[in-house]
Amino acid sequence: MKSIFKTTAVILFAGILFAGCERTDSGLDTAGLKLAIDQGAANLNAAMKTISTSKAFTLFTVTEDGAKSDLSENEYDVYISLDQVKGVYEYSPVATTDRWGIPLIRFFSRTADDAKMIVKLPLKKVEHPKSLRSYVAADTALTNNFSISVSEYHNNYNNYHDYDYLLSSDIRIDDAMAGKLNIESVVSPDNGTDYKSQYVFTDSYSARYRYLSGDTTVSSFGIYDAANLLYEEKRQTIPNDTARFGREHLYTLTIGNVQIVRKSGVIAPAIYADGVLQTSAVVEIIDRESDPEATVCKKRDIRITFDDGTVKKVSELIGESVTDIKTLFDSLHDVYFAAYIVDWIAYDIYYER
Repeated sequence: MKSIFKTTAVILFAGILFAGCERTDSGLDTAGLKLAIDQGAANLNAAMKTISTSKAFTLFTVTEDGAKSDLSENEYDVYISLDQVKGVYEYSPVATTDRWGIPLIRFFSRTADDAKMIVKLPLKKVEHPKSLRSYVAADTALTNNFSISVSEYHNNYNNYHDYDYLLSSDIRIDDAMAGKLNIESVVSPDNGTDYKSQYVFTDSYSARYRYLSGDTTVSSFGIYDAANLLYEEKRQTIPNDTARFGREHLYTLTIGNVQIVRKSGVIAPAIYADGVLQTSAVVEIIDRESDPEATVCKKRDIRITFDDGTVKKVSELIGESVTDIKTLFDSLHDVYFAAYIVDWIAYDIYYER
């Protein structure tokens, strides 16, 4: 069911509601605001074109099919440090008729000592992790053209609600640098969850995901050009005794220097440029289905109507990038392509399989 959140016709009212926490400088005229929106979208589309055509992007299409560890909850209680798993491990096909019958480490040979944990295997196996434990005769023709070099690692897992995890790594494809993957996750019964993952591509672009729970809950996904934010969707839930259910919700979409903000309890979504409230446009947030986690990549669109009557939709501005942005978001949320390969081998070494 379509739900539409429209700005009030009385823009002054929206300005008053946000007064005290936002800048009140004079806004851009209609032409200036259109230009800011168009330029932000163009920069994002250019970035996504570069990212989606990079060698590394194929890693983000990996799904969890066959990628999860077979450790049970009862036996999965470990502390694994880099010192325990360091060395060079190279994929070496092993003929077997039982595709799940032997540990993953049996498909690898430890070929050298190293201060890091370096895993080398065919990119084809990374793209299809379910095939890692299976063997076909053609595997002997594959080359180990993918490597992940782990410089920081620990996996301290007590249970699903109590663990901390760290991975810092460089990734190479066809002997060329393909990027850097960093993951940091801390979960505790007392403090909740603090999860961060980042992939830095070989040019200036990076994708970052963050989830922080607690009194204030923050969930965000962003795409950057060096330190410059090109795109971000962020949700914040903040304690507020006067708000419904004692919580205040804030949704922010950033494209370039333009932000669209919806705040619970406030009638009007608002649009800002460089932190300045803009009064030359009306914003509508359109959810195609009722979903508290709706994003512009899933079930959500945003319509901006300018005071000259022209309309821009976010889906049209960044339509060519939406699918690839969703792919990055989904992958950085779980990072199947790397974490499970490294962790699988680490578990096998730890349990001396």
